[in-house]
Amino acid sequence: MANVYEALAEIVGKEYVSDQPEELFFYSRDPGTMDPKKPDYVVVPQSTEEVQAIVHLANREKIPVVPLGGGLVLSGLSRPLKGGIVLDMKRMNKIIEVNETSRYAVIEAGCAHGVFQAYLKQHYPNLKYSSPDAPPSATIAGNILIHGSGHMSQATGFHSEMLNGLEVVLPTGEVCKIGSCSTTPYWFSRAPLPDLAGLFVGWFGTTGVITKLGIKLYPNPAKKDMMIFLNDNPDHMTDILYKLTGTEMLEDLNVSCSALPAHMEGLQLLLIYITANSDEELELKRKFIRATLRSYVDSKDGGFMFIPGFAKGRFLEVPLREMTKYADTKKGGGFEYVGAIMPLELFSRAYRAGIEIAAKYNTPYSLAVRVIGRGHCMMFAYAYAFNRADDTDRLNAQRALHETNRRVLEMGGIPWKAEEPAQKLILEHMDPHTVQLMNKVRSALDPNGIMNPGNWEVK
Repeated sequence: MANVYEALAEIVGKEYVSDQPEELFFYSRDPGTMDPKKPDYVVVPQSTEEVQAIVHLANREKIPVVPLGGGLVLSGLSRPLKGGIVLDMKRMNKIIEVNETSRYAVIEAGCAHGVFQAYLKQHYPNLKYSSPDAPPSATIAGNILIHGSGHMSQATGFHSEMLNGLEVVLPTGEVCKIGSCSTTPYWFSRAPLPDLAGLFVGWFGTTGVITKLGIKLYPNPAKKDMMIFLNDNPDHMTDILYKLTGTEMLEDLNVSCSALPAHMEGLQLLLIYITANSDEELELKRKFIRATLRSYVDSKDGGFMFIPGFAKGRFLEVPLREMTKYADTKKGGGFEYVGAIMPLELFSRAYRAGIEIAAKYNTPYSLAVRVIGRGHCMMFAYAYAFNRADDTDRLNAQRALHETNRRVLEMGGIPWKAEEPAQKLILEHMDPHTVQLMNKVRSALDPNGIMNPGNWEVK
């Protein structure tokens, strides 16, 4: 194995490869509940050519390769389940191009949300993109490749729907372009070509290493506002969400339900985000939204909440820092959630299941919803904080997560960015011919089985 270390050092330079125990320790885990898995090497490439050389080396030596973005997925997807090389992409963080007219950007796979947001704010304040409530060091590529969602997802859908094209190093080492960039100098669309992006999105790094991405940008209206609607009957929520998404006026729509603080227990807070190009347009949207939910106000089944200016500023932050407070409820820095993708009509069942599971595992419930793509589905999050220093507490949260994943599938939803055990549950529920197709695709792309093995194992 000493030869592998020397070969990696020759590719990236000695300062960007390590097999030292303290660094392997950090790369063996993430902030979630999954057990650590130690890599053999950590390597930090700076170019597509270096990634390509590492993949060629891994094929020759039959060593697993595990791509890593910000390392913040929480569900352990970048733990090297079978050892090998963790490929930390953070040095590949360039913003290569912003095409203002066609509203797209080309970035390297290690580009972080915080970096890109700051760049747009300084150079293109009239443009924005959908960013998640994740720490600024999370990578844009990571969110796109796990079908993430963010502050424009009600209007624009999953983050994967922002994707215009890819540059990818295949498991056999070839560099391949996907989308319009494969045929023209522009990264404007995946259409009208055969859409090969699906070979890499949602696969958790098991089909190749993404090195560049083209992403959609959107107009950034000058005016922003948010409204809060309170409801205490979960059976009403599907209709409320249906009515609100039907207005075609919302940029983002979230629901928050939490046992803490105690005065919020039993309530569902709808966070309604709107944007406009003038004060008149903003007020028109406020009036229309109030009218849409008038029947609930008149029947005293719900009502809009007054929000003081200082509090509204907190809700308008991107990312929303208030959300991080729950993550450290137990102290000790442990946090993970099941983000179930499911249809809106499952809201009340999902809500009640979340409260039952939290009570069973003796933890305060914390549920959150983000509506995706004008109500075509929602991401229903069941959050569990735990104390990382208390292994009993961590294992309790792990069991709660597993039961949540099982209940989600029984209801008709699908766990998002599923941990290894949840992937196995999904595969058990999946049509067997779909499982066979996944197996064939993966075998064809990765004949030596080097790409993040242990995830989506379908053999």
